[in-house]
Amino acid sequence: MSLTLAHAATAPAQSTQVFILPLGITVLPQAAATDLPEAARTYVAAALADKQPFVALNHFSHQHYFVVLEEKRTPDLQLEALRKAGHQLHAALKKEKTAEVFVHNLSDNPAAALTLAEGLFLSAYEFEGYKTDEKSRTPAALTRISLVGDAASAAQVTELQHVLEGVAFARDLVNAPVNKLNALQLAERLSEAGDAAGYSTDILDLAKIESLRMGGLLAVNLGSPEPPTFSILEWKPENAQNEHPYVLVGKGVVYDTGGLSLKPTPNSMDMMKCDMAGGAAVGGTLYALAKNKVPLHVIGLVPATDNRPGGLAYVPGDVLTMFSGLTVEVKNTDAEGRLLLADALSFAKKYQPELVIDLATLTGAAVRAIGTEASAVMGTAAPDTTAQLLAAAHRTHERLVEFPLWDDYADHMKSDIADLSNLGKAEAGHISAAKFLERFIEGTPWLHLDIAGPAYLTAPESYRGKGGTGTGVRLLYEFLTKQLA
Repeated sequence: MSLTLAHAATAPAQSTQVFILPLGITVLPQAAATDLPEAARTYVAAALADKQPFVALNHFSHQHYFVVLEEKRTPDLQLEALRKAGHQLHAALKKEKTAEVFVHNLSDNPAAALTLAEGLFLSAYEFEGYKTDEKSRTPAALTRISLVGDAASAAQVTELQHVLEGVAFARDLVNAPVNKLNALQLAERLSEAGDAAGYSTDILDLAKIESLRMGGLLAVNLGSPEPPTFSILEWKPENAQNEHPYVLVGKGVVYDTGGLSLKPTPNSMDMMKCDMAGGAAVGGTLYALAKNKVPLHVIGLVPATDNRPGGLAYVPGDVLTMFSGLTVEVKNTDAEGRLLLADALSFAKKYQPELVIDLATLTGAAVRAIGTEASAVMGTAAPDTTAQLLAAAHRTHERLVEFPLWDDYADHMKSDIADLSNLGKAEAGHISAAKFLERFIEGTPWLHLDIAGPAYLTAPESYRGKGGTGTGVRLLYEFLTKQLA
């Protein structure tokens, strides 16, 4: 994206400006009215008296916009209203073909301007795509969002820029089709992002994966004409505050046909380029952490392949020996994501991590349970760790719903001939999938995020847009940076 967040001491005259106003205001503050003629002040005052949360004032050469803080049940929901106001603002700026906007915070919420800018930036995201007509290739008019004075510090603006670049990077990866982003190309894109941001990348090829005996990843890859990859991303600054690393694991199925257990095409296989959204989120998070030089040691693991029914594709009834040594009976080749993740989770244990978090578009059951509005979370981390992640989820509005991981659910994954089956019962599929993963990360604090619902949207939704949303990047960045002493 060619959109820049900046800090400005003042806003020039005759420039497009946005003023964030306090909750319940009915009189226009002098700081927002300095350049307005009497008729304009009267118009805005009438709109405020009418309790309009968004007011536009067109001077033809430039515009003024007024965003009023809304009363919500929680401070987090008030911030979310500001992100949505950023989306509304983007529509107005796009209509006027505005190139730069200056944002003032006249409210008593110090995070207001940054949050509005966040919603505006995310709304402005457009996937570059592959259209060739001139209109489609014309860049967006908006190129700069400047936060004025004490609306935010220059350091805060830069930090937010890098986080949102991480989200845009993740969205780009999710939106790319498999013929433009196979497993090797995904690994290369993650490596290029590391070069730009400062994290290191080690890409394990087929020979190395075979030598490690990652039976899950290798089995899923059997039907593909292209080899798998296993990317290890590492951000380890000299001033890292944690003795043991945080490890993030992201599912990297670059396309999922379902394998021999073939998916139906409409509203299913046709959008399965998004099945690597977990891996994309890991890449976006590492990018943001490294770019902002966050003093934490964080490792990202992204096992990647496509899942196809060709060649020597694995079949229902096969028994796999995993990296951990456990055996798995394949009941359904469309339950492939857990096989990749199982190998990666076992591999993660060698780092003796402080905490492992995996992200995956894993089950339709999670979507049926909570829709696209949230992700499911389960795991074995300490309750206070889970509570911190849930709090970060509310602050970023990448909300999580915690589900139980009771021992009873282990029965769902029993096999008559192997240690585990890769498919559970029809009920509670997102929980039994997590219970399967738990066997491969025993003894290590772990949280599993099933992001199948919000990772990819088939219709536009406010600042989350349409297509890849970059779910997980803002959440994990918020959570991890709050772990600093």
